[in-house]
Amino acid sequence: MLGIDSRAARTTWTVIVTLILLWIVYQIRQTIFLFIVALLFAYLLWPIVDYLDKRLPGRSRTPALVIVYSLLIAALVILGIEIGSRAIQQANTLANKIPEFLAYLQKPTTHGRVPDMESGRSLAAWAGPLVANYLRNLASLLPRAGLKILSLAKDLIFIILVPVLAFFFLKEGRAMRTPVLRLLGSGHPARQDLLESVARDLDVLLGRYMRALVTLAAIAFCAYGLFLALMKVHYAILLAAIAGPLEFIPVVGPFVAFVIVMVVAGLTAPHRLVWIFLFLIVFRLFQDYFTSPRIMSKQVKLHPLLVILGVLAGGEIAGVAGAFLSVPVMATLRVIYIHLMRRQIQIPESTVVFKP
Repeated sequence: MLGIDSRAARTTWTVIVTLILLWIVYQIRQTIFLFIVALLFAYLLWPIVDYLDKRLPGRSRTPALVIVYSLLIAALVILGIEIGSRAIQQANTLANKIPEFLAYLQKPTTHGRVPDMESGRSLAAWAGPLVANYLRNLASLLPRAGLKILSLAKDLIFIILVPVLAFFFLKEGRAMRTPVLRLLGSGHPARQDLLESVARDLDVLLGRYMRALVTLAAIAFCAYGLFLALMKVHYAILLAAIAGPLEFIPVVGPFVAFVIVMVVAGLTAPHRLVWIFLFLIVFRLFQDYFTSPRIMSKQVKLHPLLVILGVLAGGEIAGVAGAFLSVPVMATLRVIYIHLMRRQIQIPESTVVFKP
């Protein structure tokens, strides 16, 4: 009719609808990322909530959630008082001293002799011309970075929404998941069984992944803070508070922490720079080849090379958010692939990919 092929029309309509959906997803990408972060946060708290829920009377999960959130708020308040206030104070001090450091590096220096290694001023004067341009460019970015952070203060509501959304995920997660799986199953029992088995394995995978990240971040924070404090490096708590959370971004985060610590140490404690460099190398080897394989690899079961490629690709696609989500996305695709292949080669459904 009218020379229009019905099959071509359906294909064209499908393409148009798909493009519209992709455009909508792109427009609300920040909201989607917020929900994903809240979901991962819920997986982090899930074992504690589930443990308390099984031991408290009543059928509601609300008492267990109230206890867990009360303990979480108390822990954050204590950490904020003991660590956060000191880190903020040190950050303000460092920001105020950056112009002084730049002016110091621009002073005339003597290039004909090797400085006394015990003299921080002599060492800085000798090495200053070699790194002055780099440090000047880096420091010039700090005020702009500070303004950028201040401009994000209006998005504080999103930070508050993460635990709020996680509360609802923890309280009604299973009830919300059941109709979604039934809808995706579309009345096909085999497909619905596949989706349910994938969902069970993802529950275990994402929970273990988040707990592994928290463990690695805690190890990094304690190691950086203890060593820098023993070396009497200025801004030790600030540097540890930066290095710890950066462990949440595989590969890229630790490298950024390495650069930040080296730059700040070079400005404030140049006579201890060699020892700090050696510590960073040794800790990175320990964390990457001993701690992380025993904690992370057992949780997500991804080859380290694949993790590196995924993080770099995620960073190119979506920046920090892409780098952060790259590992769980790849692990999720791996779970789906294993379940699909398992069905093709007739592996029993009772076999799970991840054991709780």
